Amino acid sequence: MTAEGTNTYILGKSEVAIIDPGPMLDSHLAAIVDAVAGRRVVGILVTHAHRDHSPAAAPLARRVGAPVMAFGTAAAGRSEAMRALPATGGEGVDTTFAPDVALPDGAEVAGDGWRLRAIWTPGHMANHLSFHWIEGRAVFTGDTVMGWASTLISPPDGDVGQYMTSLDRLEATDARRFHPGHGDPVAAPAARCRELRTHRRTREAEILAALDESDRIPDIVARVYADTPPTLHVAAARNVLAHLIHLAEQGRAASDGPPGPDALWRRFPENPQVPLAQTGRLG
Repeated sequence: MTAEGTNTYILGKSEVAIIDPGPMLDSHLAAIVDAVAGRRVVGILVTHAHRDHSPAAAPLARRVGAPVMAFGTAAAGRSEAMRALPATGGEGVDTTFAPDVALPDGAEVAGDGWRLRAIWTPGHMANHLSFHWIEGRAVFTGDTVMGWASTLISPPDGDVGQYMTSLDRLEATDARRFHPGHGDPVAAPAARCRELRTHRRTREAEILAALDESDRIPDIVARVYADTPPTLHVAAARNVLAHLIHLAEQGRAASDGPPGPDALWRRFPENPQVPLAQTGRLG
């Protein structure tokens, strides 16, 4: 699920930023240290606290004498709905991650000839930041937008509603290129955001249709992800749960009891104007 691995970026010349140092691999850590030798490291920027992005940050900080910068801990930024969920999910989360410097939305980090502006882009993970390289008209998008695949959204760390808003924000930038956390650069950023938005809306419609046939997530996965290898059905089930929670927030679906992977789900009539509190179905 990481393509060829995690992309680590070094931006700048005499003063550099290191973006997403990745997992704790001694050989990779040594390669980063060698690459920045003789240059001042302004900060080690982490897009989000997943174990393929953040664990090398603290060891690297000690090696190069620079602070770790990120939105916050692994749980930072969760919506009220996600905070209320049972403690499921947590796939690949770096629960020990804690930045030295918290970067709120809009904060800037700068070096010689470059500026990076933090854009809070939750959805894949609540503490996810993207970094807008102002001079380069590019955005380092982490796992929010990738060219080779859509991102996993797994509650309570992931949130479909937040993700759709993040796509809007990234599309609104002046970026001519996205540099993702995995895979090749995205050469048509706005078009890719629209494509991913359409993909999610299509999945939503498929899940709603599947609710007419079954009220259990495994059955919905089997129908909606019929062409997906079974080894990926566990991840697909987390995506389905994320969409069902989003539909429940819109008053279009609900669960009998707490909204978890084992809950029974049902579809409501197409009336997104009905507030969730009036349905009485989502505990």
